[in-house]
Amino acid sequence: MSRRTKKKRNFPIPDPVYNSYLVSLMTSKILKSGKKTISQKIIYEAFDIIKQKTNKRPLKTFETAVKNVSPSVKIKARRVGGSTYQVPIEVKKFRGINLGLCWIINYARARSGKTIAMKLANEIIDASKGSGNAIRKKEETHRMARSNKAFSHLRY
Repeated sequence: MSRRTKKKRNFPIPDPVYNSYLVSLMTSKILKSGKKTISQKIIYEAFDIIKQKTNKRPLKTFETAVKNVSPSVKIKARRVGGSTYQVPIEVKKFRGINLGLCWIINYARARSGKTIAMKLANEIIDASKGSGNAIRKKEETHRMARSNKAFSHLRY
């Protein structure tokens, strides 16, 4: 008799400098063509910029930024009959953190600036203060979920 078991997550190894899983997740999200050392260098440089600009601990600033950006609800399109409804669905904590990290990186890349480390640092600082494009994306997602709350019975 086989029992279904919950799938265990393979957490990445904690970051060597800050000993943080969040920083490790961020390095794997920034990766382009498998250059992990380059993405780590970008993050450490961004943390140095954060420390210079805010005079606070960069890891704490980064954690508050991710906490501010991670959503608790997302919108999923669902076809019922001939029409498509935007159905709000709750997001698990780990998935919310991943979405938040992706949004921070995407909006940091879209920013204007000289280096990616500078752009990332500015986006993290803005997100920790409660402003910035990643925060706007979270608020927009929550607003859409609130306005489509009537279709929540169509969840699957």
